[in-house]
Amino acid sequence: MKKNKSCTPCVKTSIGGQALIEGIMMRGPKKTYMAVRDPEGEIVLEEVEFKQKKRPKFTKWPFIRGVFNFIDSMAMGYKTLMRSAEISGLEEAEKELAREKEAKKRAKAEKKALKEGKTLENTVNEAKIEENVSQIADDAVVSDNNELESSAVETDNAVETFKKEGKKETSAFMGLVMVLSLVLGIGIAVGLFVLLPNVICTLVLGRHPDPVWFALLSGGIKIVILIAYMSLVSLMKDIKRTFMYHGAEHKTIFCYEQGKELTVENVREQSRFHPRCGTSFLFLTVFVSIVIMIFVGFLLELWLPWRVLDNRILYTLIRTGIAILLVPVMAGTGYELIKLAGRHDNVFTRIISAPGLWMQRITTKEPDDSMIECAIAAMNEVIPDDGSDKI
Repeated sequence: MKKNKSCTPCVKTSIGGQALIEGIMMRGPKKTYMAVRDPEGEIVLEEVEFKQKKRPKFTKWPFIRGVFNFIDSMAMGYKTLMRSAEISGLEEAEKELAREKEAKKRAKAEKKALKEGKTLENTVNEAKIEENVSQIADDAVVSDNNELESSAVETDNAVETFKKEGKKETSAFMGLVMVLSLVLGIGIAVGLFVLLPNVICTLVLGRHPDPVWFALLSGGIKIVILIAYMSLVSLMKDIKRTFMYHGAEHKTIFCYEQGKELTVENVREQSRFHPRCGTSFLFLTVFVSIVIMIFVGFLLELWLPWRVLDNRILYTLIRTGIAILLVPVMAGTGYELIKLAGRHDNVFTRIISAPGLWMQRITTKEPDDSMIECAIAAMNEVIPDDGSDKI
């Protein structure tokens, strides 16, 4: 592990991170590293290779770049999360759990067989005897050795072909499962955060609802759902540890921004609430959606005929469709606001950051020293020598 770099006052940095399974990923302007503890408790450092697709220059424009940066962050986050599961031994633990379940099933089957007056071994022997008898009968029928060898070769070829086709089918099946999982995840998100709030608002406010009240109530429902979801998952043991690593990530970045040496003692005393957090981004996106949908509501009042406005089902579907189409606009605006909050500290940025910082009381927890050590290890690897991370 590298020694801690001496930090010079940086004020603000573009370096960001993500909590992983038993570790942390830090992303700098030039490098991305992850630090994960293996089953023996040792810190494993790995550089994350992530090739970004070449995109047109307009994708870096304000209010547009946020959408593409969000997609890249999601892809990298998923990649590092899966890799951290491998390093930390989570996948092996899951396999061990599966083996234990299989052993329990076998024990139950053996117990059942003993009750019936026979053991599993006897059952297997009987099956082998029957198989041998059947094989002898088949051998008696086959008299030509050449035909037998030819048949064996054909059988082997058929088995090989079957295996290859099976692998192709398995690969295709896994690809299909991943696509279906993605579609299902998007469908659940749309249903919970777009369709459900609109349906509730339509039922509560009735026909021809006021645009302002509709947007405010819909946004309030989204916030309640988000808080409820985060609160529930935070009760899970593994998620709670991940949230502790999340706190270690924020504390380490704060320590670096204050120009202090990255030591456990210095990091420990920092705040775990950071304005450039994904939690704050979610809240800002919801608030942006409220403002945008207020304007959408007024435009619908002008453009839609009264018979459509009075039709609850049709009106709900139209608003839902428009909200889905405007998600990139909402996300792009939320991204610009989060960057603004990361660069400046004034009354406006404090106001827009406040809800997200409050929400971080759920999504970040106080880390222990071993978690802070992981964060420091990853941070040291991505700090550039030329100060290109300053914003």
